[in-house]
Amino acid sequence: MSALTFDLHLTRHQVFDEQRAFWRNRSRAFFSFALPLMFLIIFASLNHSDRLDDRGGIPADAFVIPGLLAYGVIMATFTNLASDLALSRETGVLKRMQGTPLPAGVFIAGRIGSAAIVAAAVSVVTLVIADVAFGIAVPTATLPAIVLTLAVGTACWAALGIAVAALIPNAQSAGAVTMALILPLTFISGVWGEFGGLPAWLHHVAQLFPIEHLAHALQVAFDPRTTGSGVSVADLGILVLWLGVGVAFGLRFLRAELRRA
Repeated sequence: MSALTFDLHLTRHQVFDEQRAFWRNRSRAFFSFALPLMFLIIFASLNHSDRLDDRGGIPADAFVIPGLLAYGVIMATFTNLASDLALSRETGVLKRMQGTPLPAGVFIAGRIGSAAIVAAAVSVVTLVIADVAFGIAVPTATLPAIVLTLAVGTACWAALGIAVAALIPNAQSAGAVTMALILPLTFISGVWGEFGGLPAWLHHVAQLFPIEHLAHALQVAFDPRTTGSGVSVADLGILVLWLGVGVAFGLRFLRAELRRA
């Protein structure tokens, strides 16, 4: 669709502008960048001296930190984009895109690019803190698997963030809606660690959604017992499937908003 075409040179400038706007908005920067790092420090500290007997005695942080890394990516992409686009729709920005010199595709690409940069920044800082403060270094052998998983996870959750914006009634409820969708799933998907006593059906529910698969793919790559490339093909396959769902519904949402101009 012509309305969603974009120019690479303009997109670079738009990403830069979106980054400046993001870091100037303290509430967005806190919830998308600082809050996941706070949770990392809290939960990794709580589990720092523990070992997982059911996983061969590996440090508990080698399991918890990858889950919190997944949470950081989700906050930087899904929550960030969903809230941002809900605000853009409510203030009429999306509706007026057709009447401005800036192509709608450049506008959306700028938002996605900015969210991806935030996700990359959260990931790098998380890995540095994990190594320096908690002694959980990035396994050299599985580093490519970690990078690949983070890239696929970022794309998946960015697409889902755009798609779910259609379900948010107004900008004021954006935070509540995204947290209602994400937070319950994090507790049954191994993001915060394992909770004993969860019924089996909850594990089956978690496996239907991409949180479980992003967290698990990273946990496999971080596991000291992992041999080979460390790529969890099955988990990445589910993430790619959800990426397709996000792209399909995200494009539908954007095209519907642009037609209202």
